Amino acid sequence: MSLSADDLTQIDTMLVATGADTLLFGELRRRFPHLSWTRCDASDVTEMPFRVYEHYDIHLLDSVDHCAQITSDPTRATGIILAKRSAAR
Repeated sequence: MSLSADDLTQIDTMLVATGADTLLFGELRRRFPHLSWTRCDASDVTEMPFRVYEHYDIHLLDSVDHCAQITSDPTRATGIILAKRSAAR
C-alpha cells in the first residue's frame, strides 16, 4: 500500500507538533502500520530528504520492485525513513 496525501498530512502534523519526542517513532509505527518504518541518524542518508522538519528529515522508501530505494514519489512509497538531525545542524 502506498503513502496517501492524508497519511502525509497526518505525518506532517505529528512531526511539527512533537519535535524530538522519543515516543514519536513508536506512535508513527502504530498509526501507519501499512508503511515500513526505519529510523537512523540524518548523516546516514546521503539523498535529499523528501521533507525537512526541525528535528527530523523524512525520506520515502520504495520497495515495490523488491529492491529498496529512496523515492520522491509518494505514490511509490511503501515506507519512510525517519532521519534524526543533530542539534548542531
